[in-house]
Amino acid sequence: MTTSRPQLPAPDSKVAAKIFPSPNHGERLARDGAPRRPDMLVLHYTGMPDAGQALQWLCNPVSQVSAHYFVFEDGHVLQLVPEARRAWHAGQSSWDGETDINSASIGIEIAHPGHPSGMPPYAEPQIDAVIALTRDIVARWGIAPQRVVAHSDIAPERKCDPGETFPWERLHAAGIGHWVRPAAVGGGRFLSPGDRGQPVEALQAMFALYGYGIAVSGVYDALTEAVVRAFQRHFRPERVDGIADASTLTTLRDLIASRPSSVA
Repeated sequence: MTTSRPQLPAPDSKVAAKIFPSPNHGERLARDGAPRRPDMLVLHYTGMPDAGQALQWLCNPVSQVSAHYFVFEDGHVLQLVPEARRAWHAGQSSWDGETDINSASIGIEIAHPGHPSGMPPYAEPQIDAVIALTRDIVARWGIAPQRVVAHSDIAPERKCDPGETFPWERLHAAGIGHWVRPAAVGGGRFLSPGDRGQPVEALQAMFALYGYGIAVSGVYDALTEAVVRAFQRHFRPERVDGIADASTLTTLRDLIASRPSSVA
């Protein structure tokens, strides 16, 4: 007598080829303990040279990390955790006052060697798959453009992924995320580490208004520098140096001015 293996359910997204289950997940809960639905999308890179090893790590109970989806270089997509469950991808993080990002978000891991390998360009089939996957997720859950973020946006002192070569402009052109054309890099006044006073307060207030987890202290400290770098990686990748130059300030101002007021 033979017994058949139980079949796995279909993936939540039609873009995923199949489910490759990770045990690393839990319940999505709001602050009051009630179930909650995801309203954020967080993009990561694996930061490992081998995609297979990265996938196995995300599915290893010892690692205590996971994501909802995994995108290979060739565009193949696997689902690791059901979208209704809380994957463990964000770590200690914050966005727009939310500190339990894992409960608030869906996480996508993109196979890429990252900064240790010099941030090579992402593969075209991979980006095509990321666009298809994110478009599907955003449409089904009604995720607002400004809540499609990088891991570095929500954890600027700890993380730098998916990095400055990730093509956010292409995603925006496909209807995913919030983006404006960056202001040209040039001269002019700037703020940098060690500066103090009202101009720094105004800078920090603008970043907090957009969503970054930063207090208004009036001191251009290590966190402020990290937030500026994270912002530049996402929105002004031509120069990532942690200095709030005129291009950075103008791009931030334009983003705030054009931020959607409601879910798209």
